[in-house]
Amino acid sequence: MASSRTIVIAGAGIGGLTLALALARKGFRAVVLEQSERLEATGAGIQLSPNAVRVLLAVGLGEHIKRRIIAPGAVRVMGGGSGREIVRVPLGAGAETRYGAPYWVIHRGDMQAALVEAVEQTPDVTLRLGARVEDFAVHAKGVTVQARGSSGAIDEHGIALVGADGLWSTVRTRLGYLTPPRFCHRSAWRAVVPADRVAESFRAPLIFLWLGPDAHLAHYPVKSGRAVNIVAIVRDAWQQPGWSAEGKAPELMARFDRWAPAPRELLAIPKRWLRWALFDRPRLSSWGDGPITLLGDAAHPMLPFLAQGGAMAVEDAAVLADCFGAAADPRTALASYERLRRHRAARAQRAARINGIAYHLKGPAALLRNLALRAGGGETLLRRYDWLYGWQPR
Repeated sequence: MASSRTIVIAGAGIGGLTLALALARKGFRAVVLEQSERLEATGAGIQLSPNAVRVLLAVGLGEHIKRRIIAPGAVRVMGGGSGREIVRVPLGAGAETRYGAPYWVIHRGDMQAALVEAVEQTPDVTLRLGARVEDFAVHAKGVTVQARGSSGAIDEHGIALVGADGLWSTVRTRLGYLTPPRFCHRSAWRAVVPADRVAESFRAPLIFLWLGPDAHLAHYPVKSGRAVNIVAIVRDAWQQPGWSAEGKAPELMARFDRWAPAPRELLAIPKRWLRWALFDRPRLSSWGDGPITLLGDAAHPMLPFLAQGGAMAVEDAAVLADCFGAAADPRTALASYERLRRHRAARAQRAARINGIAYHLKGPAALLRNLALRAGGGETLLRRYDWLYGWQPR
């Protein structure tokens, strides 16, 4: 396809690859530049709420992803200290009917593998691994992107550049946004364990969310039920950037020493933890400039208290592809995209931050939270997220 229909994407994460597939369906060619030499099937679990699933199905990912997912029947919100259920939020068939798309959970490596499979079967998408974007130059015909790989310099030409390169985005920095990410005094500890090592009740297709003072714990099955994903988020002073720092199990267990036996027994199973410091960024006055824009965490980082980091990037991808398809020129498309996405992304960011406070309450405040959740019930709690899960591209 001619370069006049080529869009360069920095980053081969969930948002970048979804955008590439969505653009191909609109008649564009996408070139995805990824700094990693290979896309490894590593990571932990990810929740795909209906607002994300409907986009993934629309870009043709259904056959690639359905054999890899679990469809949870509910979210069980539990008291970390008491070990008792606070409220059960229904998902399953009822939520699918309510929102027009299912709620799934999947291992992040399986999600990436499904996206790569789809990309490899899409002629108008080129994925270049080991290509780190370093700079770009805007000109009359669009943008030239300079990247570097093991064999030297790489130049890619397109009508636009989309920075889907995450929280520590190079594209964002090259746009002049130099304020570094802000540490949130929390860290996430992640592990995946064989399902046959956990209590039988924890193998069921359910999402468990345990709430406690200055910490919470979530777990659910992945790998078609063969494994269980575990993530514990705690208050922390440790702030090393990256996804793969080793976490010491005794240090984590000390954070949960007053919790009920069941969650503590689960936390004692993993032999290896990966520790991830949580960072945030201030809201941008603009996501881009001319034929350049940002997507997902590069534009609006999401703290993991709403399970919407991947979903917001997927939504961005759908809207941006629609805007490219409808606009006469790239600059108009990017302006429309930002106008359509800014308010919703900011609302999701605020909701995640509020949950981050509510999940970690202690003392009387935690008691009042639990009483309110029980009194309202699971259906009421689910309705609070109708604005989130019921979203559709226009």
